[in-house]
Amino acid sequence: MAGAIASRMSFSSLKRKQPKTFTVRIITMDAEMEFNCEVKWKGKDLFDLVCRTLGLRETWFFGLQYMIKDTVAWLKMDKKVLDHDVPKEEPVTFHFSAKFYPENAEEELVQEITQHLFFLQVKKQILDEKIYCPPEASVLLASYAVQAKYGDYDPSVHKRGFLAQEELLPKRVINLYQMTPEMWEERITAWYAEHRGRARDEAEMEYLKIAQDLEMYGVNYFAIRNKKGTELLLGVDALGLHIYDPENRLTPKISFPWNEIRNISYSDKEFTIKPLDKKIDVFKFNSSKLRVNKLILQLCIGNHDLFMRRRKADSLEVQQMKAQAREEKARKQMERQRLAREKQMREEAERTRDELERRLLQLKEEATMANEALMRSEETADLLAEKAQITEEEAKLLAQKAAEAEQEMQRIKATAIRTEEEKRLMEQKVLEAEMLALKMAEESERRSEGNALCLLLSFIRRAKQKLLEITSKTSYTQPMNSSTMALSAYLPNFNLISESLSFDFKDTDMKRLSMEIEKEKVEYMEKSKHLQEQLNELKTEIEALKLKERETAMDILHNENADRGNSKNNTIKKVPGTCVFYLI
Repeated sequence: MAGAIASRMSFSSLKRKQPKTFTVRIITMDAEMEFNCEVKWKGKDLFDLVCRTLGLRETWFFGLQYMIKDTVAWLKMDKKVLDHDVPKEEPVTFHFSAKFYPENAEEELVQEITQHLFFLQVKKQILDEKIYCPPEASVLLASYAVQAKYGDYDPSVHKRGFLAQEELLPKRVINLYQMTPEMWEERITAWYAEHRGRARDEAEMEYLKIAQDLEMYGVNYFAIRNKKGTELLLGVDALGLHIYDPENRLTPKISFPWNEIRNISYSDKEFTIKPLDKKIDVFKFNSSKLRVNKLILQLCIGNHDLFMRRRKADSLEVQQMKAQAREEKARKQMERQRLAREKQMREEAERTRDELERRLLQLKEEATMANEALMRSEETADLLAEKAQITEEEAKLLAQKAAEAEQEMQRIKATAIRTEEEKRLMEQKVLEAEMLALKMAEESERRSEGNALCLLLSFIRRAKQKLLEITSKTSYTQPMNSSTMALSAYLPNFNLISESLSFDFKDTDMKRLSMEIEKEKVEYMEKSKHLQEQLNELKTEIEALKLKERETAMDILHNENADRGNSKNNTIKKVPGTCVFYLI
């Protein structure tokens, strides 16, 4: 009895000690993951688990997002996961997204996974038209997206229609012009072909460098009212706070850079922005939802912290990450150079092999033709020999006839006529017969020896000469064959060569890499002008196909800003210096 009670007590205590778990689904821009989380876990526990799983170290840009009644909310790090106002049905779903954006993507985003996640998120925002992008820039961005996905352009692989199933342009851009999908693909492919040699991470970074100059990039918009009750939009981004007209999200009416704000105070639903310059009036605004106010406050604190962090020396962790990134970039660059050299060597070897094979085939064809010519010469020689035999028989027949004439002459002499006249006539006939016999003998000798034999010797001489030519060409094929064998033996050694290569990263290598990076920056600045010219050319080219009646308000505002020379860089003024900023 006591034993049973003890066993039940130990089982119940074990049951109490066993932690309760619940399932969480995390959706990133390109994958979904599920985790079993303990009930006691806080937001930071779950967030750190996701970051470790992704291999992400630049965690300060990201957060776990969820929706509350059509309002965006972010998981708090110091609060239990289940204490948030999230649906309690399992799996509990969160979106792993970028919460804060860098001022300069190329300088701030260190890890390749960070760059990739930002690329996917910004690309989706542009395609969903949450970030306005002009048509010509949309085509350029699409070409970098294609380079990131497909690698270098290859006409034999990337044939017409290979982008038919890809979503590369905002629907607004497609509807604005009288252009078929094939016409868009042709223009995207023309730029895509120019990006040869760029790796995936390089193409994605080029995409972000262009996208970060768009007016709506990285801006979170909120509906607010000023103290007069006027409806406005508040924009919060990496540069500061901006006040917009609800009908114009491109150009702010007022901007407060972080380093020009003395403090922001928050009380209930009202915010107060106090500039450093006391001559500038204090700006007050409020929103109708408490959740929205809390989100605004979170974004202000986070963006200001990152603003200050960028203007300080990098922490030890960031320095280590940047050093590792430089080493990794150097290693990849050397690897790409090695692969490029090997590819070039393979292509040259293949071209040489093809040339040798073509030459060998040509020589074989010439040898076949020479053999056929020799066979025809032998047939001709046989025919001439047969004709010579016939001529010889004809000569024998003529000689027989001459002998018969001689016998007739002897008979005539033996039976000479009695009279002198008959004798004279008979002598004359004998003389004529002798001349005829001599002529026929000469003709027979000439035809038999001078024609048949000479012609036969001539054809035999030509055949021997042709055989000598074939013999000389056949002797030339031997080094060709040996070269081909040597080449075939050389080609498989590429793998052995590549396996034997090793890399020794020295200070000189890093200095050389730094110089190359500086050189690339200068080249990039030089290419910017060329890029702008290309964009202007494309804009002019497709302008004639534009349907003016389909222009949106954003298109009209963008065109007006472009005509006036307004841009994000000169609208929002960056002032360096120390920022004194307080959140109350």
